Formats: sequence, structure tokens, C-alpha cells
Amino acid sequence: MDINDLRSITTVLGLLCFLGIVAWAYARGSKKGFDEAANLPFAEHDDEGAASTTSHQR
Repeated sequence: MDINDLRSITTVLGLLCFLGIVAWAYARGSKKGFDEAANLPFAEHDDEGAASTTSHQR
């Protein structure tokens, strides 16, 4: 086995991982989870939001 064989195998495995991630991202069932994750910064939580808006005294 030559170093170029190892490089070729690594390239093919990287391509397969990339294609797997693309297929997962564009799958029909993933949209709901991605929409929920996209709205997380805008969600208001009383427990965490109150602590972040108060000023800290020194």
C-alpha cells in the first residue's frame, strides 16, 4: 500500500461523509428540527432572560 492509496481512500471517505451530511440536511424529516433550532435565539425563557438583562453590581 502506497501513501497515494491512503490519500485516495481518505478523499473518498471525506466525499462520502460530505454527501451523507448533505443528504441528512435535505431529508424531509429534518426541516422541523432545523426550524426549531433556528428559532432558539428568539425564544424567551423567564429563568434565563431575567438574569441576562439585570445589571451586575461591583
